[in-house]
Formats: sequence, C-alpha cells, structure tokens
Amino acid sequence: MALRNAASFLGQRLVGAAELGISAAKSSAGEALTNAFVTDGVRHASNQAVKQRIRAIKNIGKITKAMKMVAASKMKNAQVAVEQSRGIVNPFVRLFGDHPGVDGKSGVTVAVTSDRGLCGGLNSNITKYTRALLKLDAAAGESANTQLVSIGDKGRSQLMRAESRLFTYTFAETYKVRVTFAQASLIAEELLKNNPEVVKVMFNKFRSAISFKPTLATVLTPEVLEKQLTEPSGNRLDAYEIEATHERSDVLRDLAEFQLAATLYNAMLENNCSEHASRMSAMENSTKSAGEMLGKLTLEYNRKRQATITTELIEIIAGASALMDA
Repeated sequence: MALRNAASFLGQRLVGAAELGISAAKSSAGEALTNAFVTDGVRHASNQAVKQRIRAIKNIGKITKAMKMVAASKMKNAQVAVEQSRGIVNPFVRLFGDHPGVDGKSGVTVAVTSDRGLCGGLNSNITKYTRALLKLDAAAGESANTQLVSIGDKGRSQLMRAESRLFTYTFAETYKVRVTFAQASLIAEELLKNNPEVVKVMFNKFRSAISFKPTLATVLTPEVLEKQLTEPSGNRLDAYEIEATHERSDVLRDLAEFQLAATLYNAMLENNCSEHASRMSAMENSTKSAGEMLGKLTLEYNRKRQATITTELIEIIAGASALMDA
C-alpha cells in the first residue's frame, strides 16, 4: 500500500511538473506514468481472479475429503450387511445351481444401480452390461416378452434413453433408508405379478474397497426349475426328502419366491457397498486433483504478485529519476 501511495504521489508531482512546462518530453513521460498509476486497479484484477479460484478449490477439496470419510464409514457398515446376506443366497446357488443362459418364454431383467452419483463408473458399467445382455437375448429371440426394470434412479435415466421400448418401471429412493429384507420382498412381489419364467438380476458384486465386479444372478420359476433336473448344474432338491409328494410344487414355488427376494436383497446390499467404495475412491482422486490444482494456482498467484511488485518498484525508481533530472 505504501508503494502505491508513493507511486501515486510521484505521478501527481510529474503531472504538476508537466503542467508548468518543463519540457514536452518530460510532459509525455509524466502522462504515461500517470496513465499507468490510474489503471493500477486493473493490473491486480487477474490476481484477484486467481485468488478467488484458489479459495474455491480449497473449499472443493474440503468437501471431497469429507465425502471420502463419510463413504469410508458407510462402507464398513455396509460390508457387514453384505457378508450376512451372502449366507442367505449361497445355499440357493448350491441347491438350484446357476443358469445364466436358460431360455424362457417371458422374462424380467433387473438392473440394480444407485440413486446418487459421484461414484465413478459404477452405474455406467451396470448399464453397459445390461444393454449387452439385452442384445444377447434379442439375438436368441427372447426379447419379445422381456421387460426391463431398474432399481435406483441413475439406472432409470440411462436405460430409458437406451432401451425405452423395453423399460417398464423403476424403484427409486431405495437407499434413502437402510436396505431391509422386507423392502426386497415388496420389490419381488411386484416382479412376480407379471408371472415371468426367468428373472435376471444385474448388480455390482463387492470384492474389496477398490474392486467390484458386475454380476448376473438368475432366478427361475418352479416349472423351469423342474426342466433343469437333467442339467449337470441343475437343482439338487431330490437329494432332500420331502414329507408329502403332492407338496413338491408348493415347496418349489415357495422356494423360488424366497430365492428371488433373497437374491434382490443381496444384490441391493452388494451394490450399495460397491457404491460407497467407488465413491470413496472417486473422492480421494478428486481431493488429490484439487491439491495439485491448488499448488499450480498458488505458484501462478505468487509469480503474478511478484511481477506486480517488481513493476511498481521500477515505476517508483523511474519517477524519482525524472524528478532528479527536473
């Protein structure tokens, strides 16, 4: 501030000397210096813009760091729920087997996504694999009676653009509260209203904090399950003794409905845990990028500030020399 005041004072003196008519050359030099001092506020405009960007990036870095910590905390709790839900689904896989390529007259494809973004390519991967699965079904001639359902708002927005003719409905805001088996049972009940023979569930299976794999789980109706008895990986229900023979169809129907609810419950928990892990990784990368950008902008700001100070010193020295020559 003292340098600016001194420079302005010298400029005024040079203007006064020029008005007294010392010389035309000194008058023109004084006018040039005066114009430079008048535009002193414009000279610092770029520095102020850089300073505002530094402040904004600092705030963004704080937000992303806080979001990373929140996601890490939620992921730990979600991981416990995932481990518990796997104990419900794995016995069904051992009992009925896994049949991702089974054919059916009617089917439902369920894409399990998240309701919120800022979690990397988690939802895009599910959308990509779901579209690939629908293309395979179309090539096999099964797309005529296939319905597309999404769990999560992000899947709805992406799949409606790509597969609007097959898209039926969506279940949004499923992760606002803790995912429960009752919630998954309600979704399974809605899916079973259309009497599909095959239900395919696409979701992200959680492996670790940095790894999650798109996975396809297939649930069959009792009629289709009976047809899989001859398959090497078919159901092993005959290995268990059933009390009454006429209740076999009822047992298969109840088990199929329970399997669908358990599969949806596990898929939602797996995807929820993968969402937190992906968001934690994305926010960590964002925090690192904000730190790198902050360092570059700070260096740029210091260089401009130093250049401004150097320019002011040169102008003060030039003004003092002009006064001494006068």
